[in-house]
Amino acid sequence: MASVELLSVSKSYGDHPAVIRDVSLSLAQGEFCVFVGPSGCGKSTLLRMLAGLEEIGAGELRIDGRRMNEAPPARRGVAMVFQNYALFPHLSVADNIGFGLSIAGVPRQVREDKVRQAARVLQLEHLLERKPKQLSGGQRQRVAIGRAIVREPGVFLFDEPLSNLDAALRVQTRLEIAKIHRDYGRASTVYVTHDQVEAMTLADRILLLNAGPAVAAEGSVAQFGSPMELYHRPRTQFVAGFIGSPRMNFLPGVLESADQARARVRLDAGGALLEACVDARALLPGAPVTLGVRPEHLLLGHAGQGLERQLRWQERLGDATYLYFEGGGEQDHWVLRADGRTDLAVGSRLALTLPPQALHLFDRQGLAMPRTVELALA
Repeated sequence: MASVELLSVSKSYGDHPAVIRDVSLSLAQGEFCVFVGPSGCGKSTLLRMLAGLEEIGAGELRIDGRRMNEAPPARRGVAMVFQNYALFPHLSVADNIGFGLSIAGVPRQVREDKVRQAARVLQLEHLLERKPKQLSGGQRQRVAIGRAIVREPGVFLFDEPLSNLDAALRVQTRLEIAKIHRDYGRASTVYVTHDQVEAMTLADRILLLNAGPAVAAEGSVAQFGSPMELYHRPRTQFVAGFIGSPRMNFLPGVLESADQARARVRLDAGGALLEACVDARALLPGAPVTLGVRPEHLLLGHAGQGLERQLRWQERLGDATYLYFEGGGEQDHWVLRADGRTDLAVGSRLALTLPPQALHLFDRQGLAMPRTVELALA
């Protein structure tokens, strides 16, 4: 088992702007951390720097307290599972799982015992004599994971391991990865994905990375914390809009007044006056702001402060119905998550309620104002 530390790590290629800038984090032994962010944010590059497949441009990497910037991959105590499985087609499942041990000169009996143990955990015991071409995509991914497990690394590294699988297999394999981490909880795990469900369900903590100009202006780290922290207490409008599917609804407006408990905002669209349970005293009256509300917190009907909007479309999914209303500002539509039995006429105008305790408030730069009332975190 091993801890992982990144201290002000940066990476650039030639004269191009930095791909990774000023990333610092500390992972405890056995912790599961997920790197997530938009395309081009550098999450796979950061993972490859941990593995030793990319040089670290600046800063320091420590694994189990030891500096590893110059250490070759084989000496870092890490095992990496790639997106494309990287199995040897001419070798059996057993030989693929034990390949690294064979190269390392591990005695045959010890190697076979470790392979059988890994196969039992991964439910591959009946497939040990098959070749990769005789396996499903999910089974091949489990073989790749088994090859990592037998090395007993201090750190597991996963680079979008489920992106080649269909929806059903992704769910099944995601559960298997969670079980493997629990059973082999001595090792820290770093997992790269673009899938929010994977990030929210697997992670102890999430590292959300910026992309584009924000990297140069703010550094690569948008926010680092538990899944519920990022979801309920986003530090910026970018974090609030990225975490959550469907995304948070944004309503541009102007700050009218604020005290230590509430802020009053006049919306650009329709001119409605809304209150949010935030402390916006750092802003001046008249400052442009953006209110945010998640689809599950936007309510149908008048139950306090609200406004009317036309229903453009609905998606009935059985367990929930997503209602799409005309939006305002840069957001073409707002989304409301209703009970699955909800069935409304498209084109009708409906009353919407925005509970003050559920609203977020962001300033012109996209920074979140402190919440004064916290929703119960289920």
